[in-house]
Amino acid sequence: MDTLALLGGLLAFDVLLAVFAGVLIGILVGAIPGLNGAIGISLLLPLTFALEPQVGLLLLGGIYMGCMYGGSITAILINVPGDVVAAPVAMEGYPMTQQGRAKEALYYSIFSSMFGGLIGVIVLILFTPPLARFALQFGPAEMFFIALSGLIIVGALSGSFLKAAFAVLFGLFLSTVGIDAIAGAERFTFGSAELRQGISVVPVVLGLFCISEMLLNIGKKASEQVTYREQDISRMTVIRDIVRRYWIVVKGGTIGTVVGLLPGVGTTLAVFMSYAEAKRSSKTPEMFERGNPEGIIAAESANNATVGSSLVPLLALGVPGSPTSAIIAGALVIHGIILGPSLFVNRPDVAFIFLYGMLLTVVAMTIIGAFGIKYFSYILKVRMDYLVPTVLALALFGAYSLRNSLFDVGLAIALGILGAVFKKVAIPLAPIIIGVVLGPLIESNLSRAMTIADARGMPLVQYMLSSTLAIGLLVLVLALLVVVVQMRRRTALAEAEASRRTSSPDRRVTTEEA
Repeated sequence: MDTLALLGGLLAFDVLLAVFAGVLIGILVGAIPGLNGAIGISLLLPLTFALEPQVGLLLLGGIYMGCMYGGSITAILINVPGDVVAAPVAMEGYPMTQQGRAKEALYYSIFSSMFGGLIGVIVLILFTPPLARFALQFGPAEMFFIALSGLIIVGALSGSFLKAAFAVLFGLFLSTVGIDAIAGAERFTFGSAELRQGISVVPVVLGLFCISEMLLNIGKKASEQVTYREQDISRMTVIRDIVRRYWIVVKGGTIGTVVGLLPGVGTTLAVFMSYAEAKRSSKTPEMFERGNPEGIIAAESANNATVGSSLVPLLALGVPGSPTSAIIAGALVIHGIILGPSLFVNRPDVAFIFLYGMLLTVVAMTIIGAFGIKYFSYILKVRMDYLVPTVLALALFGAYSLRNSLFDVGLAIALGILGAVFKKVAIPLAPIIIGVVLGPLIESNLSRAMTIADARGMPLVQYMLSSTLAIGLLVLVLALLVVVVQMRRRTALAEAEASRRTSSPDRRVTTEEA
């Protein structure tokens, strides 16, 4: 497809309208607790039937990109992640809001999303065929080690290691409820038809993060509530600071790109891996979870980088890498377009306009996000008497919308009460989410590996280490374990030193008074 025809297609009014409308819808959907890109795209999928294929695809691509950013808005302002992938942003963004730096946190979020989105889309444009072939090399053994590395990330989070270990084990337990996908056996269902379906991550996230936060806000005095404070900070100041910390963006974008390539892994693992790596390499790891912009930069750059890379196996091989890309694949099939390598030969107009049009979705997200921050911040001006019931209603709607199940609503409420208790006793909530997300991935790939090893008549360990890639990933897991142990020691020493310096003046004053 020649350059002029491509530019003409990209700058067509209907294409630009679809891109900006899709991104705006995506941001709004992503900010609603419990809704995500897959739900937003599925709701608007019928609308694309009447549009040209490239226009409809970019409408869905805009929703996908916008949703990845939208969840961070409520995460930063009211500590309610719109989606599970925004949980690390809440861990840094909400403390910044409590410090009167909400506007700054939102700027870090949108511009980090911009850089991450650009990395992912550029990779999508330049390296689609070779990266798709690389993703196919990941079998059960390799996927098992990838998921195992995600569990080790729990050790990088601050707080008591024992409490973090309890939290991740609780998350793994929740992931085992239901019917075993391999053997078909029921586990912890207690005869309940609803529990046979398993526990979805959506009511878990809504309960632990959203409902628990709203429950803790009930009855608070006005002086104890977080209020909106005007902050004098420019967009260029934040952009320059992000560029100065470019290495965090590069690492986050790389992690998001690689993990996004792997079918079934999802964005959550990429976001937590990037966040943990930023904390590991930081000169002040003890400042994380207290309002450190580095955590937002790492999480958001990885978050949006997965958008482009998750579409690589879809366009190059016809293999959807995520639920969202599977819905986009459905839109292509409805239009009679065959996915795979032939797409670039038979329908280059659709393929190339969609590839380069994803760059426009990053531009649209940046414009809408950067200029909408002033209005997003007004959420903090809403009285808590109105905000709590509104957020609770949206959370319960989000829990119900996944499977049209009142059981999920009740589960979200129960986990909300439990989450409030956990917050009171300082049990971290993020490891629970990691356990729920990675549990099925670890179990299913380990079961497949055992089945394949048995069919080949070899020991499980021999099969797990039969490829160079698997051995390399095992080395990575062991290296991560060593690094996390060293990092926790360094963080503990830094916190002890800070505590000693804080208490020293008090001791001197007491001595002088005596």
